[in-house]
Amino acid sequence: MFRRSNRELMLEVLLTDGPMHRAELARRANVSRTTASIVVTELLERGLVVETDESAENADGRAKESLVVNPAAALIVGMDFTFDRVWVHIGDLGWNEVGSEGATVDIGLSWLDRIDVAMEILHKLLAERGLEPSLILGAGIGVPGPVDRATGHVGVSLPGQPWSHVHAAEEFQRRLGVPVWIENSTRLEAIAEARWGAGQGVDTLLYVCLSSGIGSGLIVNGRPFSGAVGAAGELGHVSVDINGPACACGNRGCLVLSAGIPAVLNALRPHLGPDAVIGDVLSRCAAGDRACAGVLADVGQVTGQVLAGLCNLLNPGRIVVGGELAAAGDVLLDPMRAAIRRYALSLVRDVDVVPSGLDLGVRAGAVGGVALVHGDTANLVAMLAN
Repeated sequence: MFRRSNRELMLEVLLTDGPMHRAELARRANVSRTTASIVVTELLERGLVVETDESAENADGRAKESLVVNPAAALIVGMDFTFDRVWVHIGDLGWNEVGSEGATVDIGLSWLDRIDVAMEILHKLLAERGLEPSLILGAGIGVPGPVDRATGHVGVSLPGQPWSHVHAAEEFQRRLGVPVWIENSTRLEAIAEARWGAGQGVDTLLYVCLSSGIGSGLIVNGRPFSGAVGAAGELGHVSVDINGPACACGNRGCLVLSAGIPAVLNALRPHLGPDAVIGDVLSRCAAGDRACAGVLADVGQVTGQVLAGLCNLLNPGRIVVGGELAAAGDVLLDPMRAAIRRYALSLVRDVDVVPSGLDLGVRAGAVGGVALVHGDTANLVAMLAN
């Protein structure tokens, strides 16, 4: 038990702060140099740690090799399932991308068939790179809907969702044979944004995704906030008009009915025609189309009004806006900022509101799945060490 504990401790130091030389590793892990030498030898023999080509010098001028967790020792998989898409991302222990690929699926496809699609993509990516599935250490999975922390089931936010009442973690563990982390897709995008995008270095980050649906993810001290039953972040179903049209969720006048992509297209069909898609709206807006710009500005304004309340409640250090509609840029964001300044308390109204800093596009959730596993350092280290 003593040796195992030291292995985990030293691996955690290297994963968190590496690379470093042996003496520094012993100091940070609070073990003797003799113990460190024994454990390092074992880790090198098992291929979990490697010596880097980079070297530093001791006080006497002699070179000293640095140690780092071997990036190729294991793989971490991220999978993201939206209403019409499946994406699979594979990373290594050094946060490097190994492979990434996705597929569009019919919105009526069952959850089991969606998993089949993801597994086919995963095995294809592994085979193309000559990698064995046994290298997979864990997987972070994103699903559209709240994940109940007590039961592990995907909850119901809207009727007819393919994942409703599914024990997703159980099924993925059976298919993959490794521990899995299940999270809401939008929160995975928020994790990716906090790790690589416009949310880097922010203690309290609010990520907002404006797409066909509208969701949000709150990151506090680097960790996603899920709420008591995993349902935090359903921003699209905040009512902005209690006398408004009925929503499928059972509420009236939900934000998504005013600011989701279907609402944008419905408002512009008399102008753009019945076959317009959101790409047409964004391109026409960029070309100076006043009708398209006006509708997107309305989206920004009504969303900003809702976000003002969240600023009063949560006081985020930054709000990052992602999803397809974020591509409209300041046409959307300026009215959003103005609404926050108008409706939020003076102490919090000057919050930064910025577009996504990622160039990940539809991969963001799956990349966030890999980051979710990486972020659970204690469990990651325990799996590596055993």
